[in-house]
Amino acid sequence: MAVNRDSNGYTFGFAIALVAVVGTSLALIATGLKPLQQKNEVIKQKMEILRAMLTKEEMKKVDRKNANEKFDQYIDLEKAVVLDINGNVKEGAKAFDVDIRKEYKDKEMKDGDRNYPMFAGSKDGKTIYIIPVVGKGLWGPIWGNLALGEDQSTIDGASFGHKGETPGLGAEISQPFFVNRWIGEKITNESGEFETFEIVKDGSGGKPKKVDGITGGTITSKGVEEMVNRCMVPYAVYFKNNKKS
Repeated sequence: MAVNRDSNGYTFGFAIALVAVVGTSLALIATGLKPLQQKNEVIKQKMEILRAMLTKEEMKKVDRKNANEKFDQYIDLEKAVVLDINGNVKEGAKAFDVDIRKEYKDKEMKDGDRNYPMFAGSKDGKTIYIIPVVGKGLWGPIWGNLALGEDQSTIDGASFGHKGETPGLGAEISQPFFVNRWIGEKITNESGEFETFEIVKDGSGGKPKKVDGITGGTITSKGVEEMVNRCMVPYAVYFKNNKKS
């Protein structure tokens, strides 16, 4: 029996078969690429952590090929911890397994169930504490890492990233001139209590607890402010309790 290639039935059947073949092929390709994607995501995360504690010149020696080696050189995962919202260590939890961006997007997740990872690094014989943060900018998620010095209060380095912020405006949070404004700031007062930061646009960023924002990027700047103030509290509590014990 000859097939009528001009019939509607043939056209629909061919279309359905084509969609099935293409869909299956894409699914197989996605499944095959997933391990590579996960590996790349891990490398990216390690580079972001290193960027918070290393200088610009030192980061020039770090790339995707040697990121794992450099990470192991500076970061000791055995000393990494995961805190709860009250600054208590969650025994058995692994810092690198925590996806704070995924948790932040989960609006149904209770605050008491959220995880706060912290990495411990070493540079020039000094301990550095790297704290990941996550929040929301104007057009999408923003994130970063703050590196605290041995006093567990002073910000020695930072890195910020974004997805979809406007070039030349909110996207500038990842630029050195904005990142460097955080260096030297303290997350706690002399009593060890956390004190909130304020991102300003009146030029008063030279004062303690104030950071000059991005010109034309007010909403993204305020997103960074909210992100840091919300995420840093459990760590401040942890450090204060640590010094008491």
